[in-house]
Order: sequence, then structure tokens, then C-alpha cells
Amino acid sequence: MDQQQLRKLLEDVRTGDVPIDSAIDRMRHMPFEDLGFAKVDHHRALRCGMPEVVFGKGKTPHQIVTIAEHLLDRSGNVLVTRAEPEAAEALRARFDDAEYFPLSKCLRVWRDKTVHGKGKLAVVCAGTSDLFVAEEAFVTAEIMGNDCFQIHDIGVAGIHRLMSNRERLTEARV
Repeated sequence: MDQQQLRKLLEDVRTGDVPIDSAIDRMRHMPFEDLGFAKVDHHRALRCGMPEVVFGKGKTPHQIVTIAEHLLDRSGNVLVTRAEPEAAEALRARFDDAEYFPLSKCLRVWRDKTVHGKGKLAVVCAGTSDLFVAEEAFVTAEIMGNDCFQIHDIGVAGIHRLMSNRERLTEARV
């Protein structure tokens, strides 16, 4: 839950659109929900400005799907990092709009595509060895509400490769 969602819930209670008991039920699992094997942090966006990101390494596909279900019950997006292909298959079987990025092992369900950032964000990497890190940074920044673009293999050995992207780089605020 973020500030906008909390504000809407309180407004709905004020106007009578949502009964108090229903609002209490929604808020009962705040700030976290104990699933037994994981505690899903529903207040991360309120505290930090960004929702919880699921670290997939070491989690079973079932655990990842269950966590994603509970996060999606209360927000529009889910990001899983370090997800194995089996977890991606399980999440795509549950959610048609799940996307997997095999290079970075990122997995996301991206429904709320509202841009919250204050300008374009460039994700730039020096060489092909950095592509997996750049892709994870791009997917993360994008799902967090930023307008992003990528430039790959910009090089470190010669300024000419950097300068050939000067116009694109000046488009970016970050």
C-alpha cells in the first residue's frame, strides 16, 4: 500500500463507499502479512517510497508465486530478482502478464505503469559483461515508475564510443 492507496481507502470510508469493518480487514495485515515462510511487507512503499522487491534466490517457485499473489492483492506491480526459469514458468502460469528477463533473472508483473520520476533515466553499461546488471537496473527503475532507456557497450577504452551517444545521454536527467 502506498500513500495514494491509503488516502483513497480513508476517503472511501469517509464517503461511506467502504464500510469500516471492510477497511479494518484490509488494514489488518498492515504493515506486513505473515505467510509462515515469508513476511510480506505491504508498507514498504509508505516507508521508503518504493514497494518491496522479492529476492528470488533460494525460494521455491511456489513461494514466489504465493508472495506475488499477496503483493498483487494490494498493489499493481511485483518485481522478483534472481529468479530461476522454473519460478518464471510458475508465475507466468498464474499471471498471464508476468514477464521474465533471463539475462538478469528478473521477473515482473507490471500493471501500474504510471511514471513517477522527474525525467528520463539512462541505464548505461560499459561492455557486454555488464549487460545482466544493466538489465536488472533497467527493469527495476522502470517498474519503480521511471521513464528509462538503455545504452549498451558504451566502452571504457576510448572516449569516442561515449561521445557517439552524447545526444542520448543529454536527454537523461539521471
